[in-house]
Amino acid sequence: ALACPKLALDCPSGLDAYTGQPLGAALRADHTLTFLCHKPGLFGGSGADLAGAVTLARLDCPANLYPPAEGALNAPDVSPLARPRDSHKGSYGSVCILGGAPGMLGAVLLAGRSALRGGAGKVYLCPLDDRLPVDPTAPELMIRPVDEMAALPSADVIAVGPGLGQQPWAEQLLEQTLAQTQPLVLDADALNLLAARPALAAKLAARPFPTVLTPHPAEAARLLGLDTAAVQADRVRHARALAARFHCVVVLKGAGSLIVRPDGYYLVNASGGPELAAAGQGDVLTGLLAALLAQRLPAFEAAALAVCLHGLAGDDYRLEAGGPIGLAASATAERISRVANRLLAAR
Repeated sequence: ALACPKLALDCPSGLDAYTGQPLGAALRADHTLTFLCHKPGLFGGSGADLAGAVTLARLDCPANLYPPAEGALNAPDVSPLARPRDSHKGSYGSVCILGGAPGMLGAVLLAGRSALRGGAGKVYLCPLDDRLPVDPTAPELMIRPVDEMAALPSADVIAVGPGLGQQPWAEQLLEQTLAQTQPLVLDADALNLLAARPALAAKLAARPFPTVLTPHPAEAARLLGLDTAAVQADRVRHARALAARFHCVVVLKGAGSLIVRPDGYYLVNASGGPELAAAGQGDVLTGLLAALLAQRLPAFEAAALAVCLHGLAGDDYRLEAGGPIGLAASATAERISRVANRLLAAR
């Protein structure tokens, strides 16, 4: 309780270094000097606040003495986004986004605009609500209401979930997309339908094509048949369980977002913060991730880069605004493209 700077050595006293949960009273450090390797609990859960700024001291330990790593901090390579001058829109893939039930059109619009800002060559929006013929803010989006289509548009990647709803028509669309061969991004109500329909979950687990799930903790809990507190109490374990159960890449969102492969290897993301705790930010992440998949990044690498760029866009806003309050999801997509271009220029 002293009003002075506090330095934690290796880990703040009272904090579980693996789960990020305090075990009773715990020190709130301004800075943590951690030894030998990073610990996931310093970046996720309550640990993200209790650890403060984290610095690693490897203590000159020889590399051959380290056991194989279970995971790492997320530090993705942006170089796959570099573009030759000899390019055209077909070079960067096409994305189809399904969602936007009545009352939730904004979610699919946010995802579509983010996919454009994330570099996809073409973006189709397939809303369940047919009342929007064009997006005046992003007229590049090709809007094709699903009730007018005999089949989905031909696209390299399909994202399902933003504003989808859980009515029978939404379930039918999800079942249809699970049978497709393209990479999929599943978010929001697509995840809720999977949790409520075991037959759909079984089809997902048997799917041999790349899929990325992007649950927040409550959605992850529904998929695992747990409560949200249980997931938050051990985020790494439950994110790994999801990835193994569904044979998918999983992004468990939250402080220290986790990106997990089906074999259990995971990345902990340290960018971003409470400025991203606003409605619609998950839709922006979904669109960005779909755009990176369309640009032919593998699923795990696309998820890692999308989460990092999304977080860095939030960091930029916090620096400019002097705090975390007020970043609307509709303003995040443009910031993401700025961050990506800055990183490419600095290579």
